[in-house]
Amino acid sequence: MKTTLKLSAADREFFATVARAAFTNPFSQERVEFDRQIAGAAQAVSRDELVIRTISRVEERVRSLMTAGKTDLRRYRGEDREIVRTVVLFDVYHRFRFEFDAFILRQIEAGDTPCQVPFARDIFASLVAQGIDNDEARRYFAIFYQIRRAFYFIENSLTGLAPSMDTLRLHLWNNVFTSDINWYENHLWNRMEDFSTLLLGETGTGKGAAAAAIGRSGFIPFDERKGCFSESFTRNFISLNLSQYPESLLESELFGHRKGAFTGAIENHEGIFARCTPHGSIFLDEIGDVSIQVQIKLLQILQERTFSPVGGHDRLRFHGRVIAATNRPLDEMRQQGQFRDDFYYRLCSDIITVPALRQRLQEEPRELEVLVTGILTRMIGPEGKSMVGLVCESIQRDLGPRYPWGGNVRELEQAIRRIILTRHYAGDSRAISGGLHEQLVAGIEAGTTDAQTLLAGYCSLLYRRHGTYEEVARRTGLDRRTVKKYIQWNEATCDGP
Repeated sequence: MKTTLKLSAADREFFATVARAAFTNPFSQERVEFDRQIAGAAQAVSRDELVIRTISRVEERVRSLMTAGKTDLRRYRGEDREIVRTVVLFDVYHRFRFEFDAFILRQIEAGDTPCQVPFARDIFASLVAQGIDNDEARRYFAIFYQIRRAFYFIENSLTGLAPSMDTLRLHLWNNVFTSDINWYENHLWNRMEDFSTLLLGETGTGKGAAAAAIGRSGFIPFDERKGCFSESFTRNFISLNLSQYPESLLESELFGHRKGAFTGAIENHEGIFARCTPHGSIFLDEIGDVSIQVQIKLLQILQERTFSPVGGHDRLRFHGRVIAATNRPLDEMRQQGQFRDDFYYRLCSDIITVPALRQRLQEEPRELEVLVTGILTRMIGPEGKSMVGLVCESIQRDLGPRYPWGGNVRELEQAIRRIILTRHYAGDSRAISGGLHEQLVAGIEAGTTDAQTLLAGYCSLLYRRHGTYEEVARRTGLDRRTVKKYIQWNEATCDGP
């Protein structure tokens, strides 16, 4: 029987910090501070360099333990065992992070057919050698893949330096792994279908990108016999814009139909709930546009996890997760009976607000350049970076710093295309002439806006951004009823129909 090992006091302190970092949201300031402790880095060190130093320092200390034969979990007990286990997982994950990144890109190119994972055996061998059994190693491998996908899609799909974007990325990570990844690993990795998500925000802000980041980051088991994951993440996220279908066709797209169910139904059709894989997610965009009748049927699926195709009597089971989005004021719609309370409460396990572009630009002056660089790179490739200066100069010259960007990032994308074609973008005349934001600014500068108009306009802007009277009340320090009164007064007197 091998002697039980104990960590030295210095190793226990260092590796305990690593273990805490491993369970901390990578988009949080708390994680940055843990990394600084681990790397022994000054505040001036950039985030990218800090990550490199942290990984290198942990690898160095783990190698020292390995050389001394002190990384075998079977020889530890209690807290030391848990610390060493977490540090081993941290080390193995980061040693293979670039292989995971390359694999994600390869799977994107391959589409819906799962790719072989050539480095799987190496990871399994690394984990088993440290005393982790094969079943655990297989689950950890799948969680490694999930973590890397989540980081990849959140980091690359939702770029920006504004504090509101930092908050968004942090919130999306928590949506995938909960606020404590230790809970997720122990209890929830195969139960997240019960957690629905509601995305709020103006049109064009990127709610679809946020939904895709969540939907493509779900847990996918690894099939060791086949040497690949059980499905491709490109297949386990299905998106449907509910506003593009008339109600007569919408139910068929959602639930499917049986042959002969209605005129033109010449064969069976699978809806998105039937096509969703066991580990998949469905994105229901423009959820605020559906009728009460459709809301009732969607509510039944969320409650009972079963549904029937149109014209059919068989009950099918839905295993996936639901993500919904709208740019409409659901709080007001609920009060008016246009959106059911019971349906709302089934959707809102988590509510995430995607910030408006004008908010991001107000928070961080460099945001425009970052966004333009990302859009041009996606549009043209790396060569697009040479056009960033031209585009930014044209926007600043033609629109100035106070343009409200009513179409948000979607409008910015079209502005860039217009500038490439003509070297000019004059903006949306409706936004320039009638935007509430611009009206308030103009009134303040002219000294013609009274206190009631200013406060009512400010409450209305917050309501458009956050979607609830409660959030506006919290941010302004006003009573909810006062907020509602100001918003309704503004709509009636200043904001027009």
